Amino acid sequence: MKEESVSWVKKYNPKKLSDVDGLDLAIAELGKFVTRFKKGKALMLYGSSGGGKTSSVYALAHELGYELIEINASDSRNADQIDSLLGNASKQMSLFFKSKIILVDELDGIAGREDRGGVQAILRLIESSTFPIILIANDPYNEKLSSLRKKSVMIEFRTRPYTSIIKVLKHICSEEKIKYDEEALAMLARRAGGDMRAAINDLQSLAADDRKLTRKEVEDYGDRDRTENIIQAMVKVFKTTDIDVALKAFDNVDEDLDKIFLWMDENLPREYTKPADLARGFEALSQADIFKGRIMRWQYYRFYVYCYNLLSAGVALAKDEKYKSFISYKPTSRILKLWIAKQKNLKKKAIAEKIGEKTHTSTKRALRDTLPYLRPVFKHSKKEAGKLADYLDLDNEQAEWMGG
Repeated sequence: MKEESVSWVKKYNPKKLSDVDGLDLAIAELGKFVTRFKKGKALMLYGSSGGGKTSSVYALAHELGYELIEINASDSRNADQIDSLLGNASKQMSLFFKSKIILVDELDGIAGREDRGGVQAILRLIESSTFPIILIANDPYNEKLSSLRKKSVMIEFRTRPYTSIIKVLKHICSEEKIKYDEEALAMLARRAGGDMRAAINDLQSLAADDRKLTRKEVEDYGDRDRTENIIQAMVKVFKTTDIDVALKAFDNVDEDLDKIFLWMDENLPREYTKPADLARGFEALSQADIFKGRIMRWQYYRFYVYCYNLLSAGVALAKDEKYKSFISYKPTSRILKLWIAKQKNLKKKAIAEKIGEKTHTSTKRALRDTLPYLRPVFKHSKKEAGKLADYLDLDNEQAEWMGG
């Protein structure tokens, strides 16, 4: 493998806890749990992606000389798989008499309806394991994980300051002999939003070839327009019959799956004018939508690959031959309608939170039981509306919304 093809994220993974910057409190608690481990309790690390949870566990295992046994909960979702992979490992000393850390990563992936006993299998391991078990989740408050939370010590990995990210980026630049502009590095670090992995990947993308990083490069890289990216992706899908080209179309598109569906739905009939091509194209789109529905119902995230394959290669190969005419691809008006609806719901929820605070009820109950009865008052009585707005501490925009 060539040096340039090695991921810098893996290459510069911390080897000891002192290499993990900006997470002192969480790191201290992590080390304390493992070195003072007591049977019957797990450790649950949670926080946003790229926040240092997994890399910290790796660093601790390396520093202590412990064997690390890891499974990904998104891949191993049922009891048989988990017992097979971790059952004996959680009770027996390693071949070289090392202690162990049992790591269950991406715990969110096990919380679907079809985990087939995965959560219960982990609970049994926590009770029986003679080695510390560490669980990693982005959102630990999913109700399906409540039993695991009760058996776990919770440690939050908060968003680290951008200065910590700069420190790591400077170290990598020094090791890789990269000439950099200080301001460019700061921009790269700030834009990452606490995600160390994203910052390192961005640095490698920008500087790996010419070994330099300038402010203009970072500005150009950061200002790439999402709409332009999605249009480029659709050109690759609609204007090719090469499966390899189509499959890579959405790899670098920074849009969520729902919006990609809307773009494809809007522009497919603009591009495919032959009825047979159009029918096959919408068949691929509908199959992708079926898999998306299964992801929502079962939380089986591995179906994402089928969605993207059908949206790209499925649609691309639906036509008999490439269309030569130029098509100006347009966003669907449904995106704007969805955005407007979302803004309305956010406003309604913010008002309900204020009502709930004053009436000592939950936001959900305020939305359901109180807000609908207050709106007629705001619409028909300015005097009473003013009193209620003052009492509930509503701003002008919220009061206007209540009045319709």
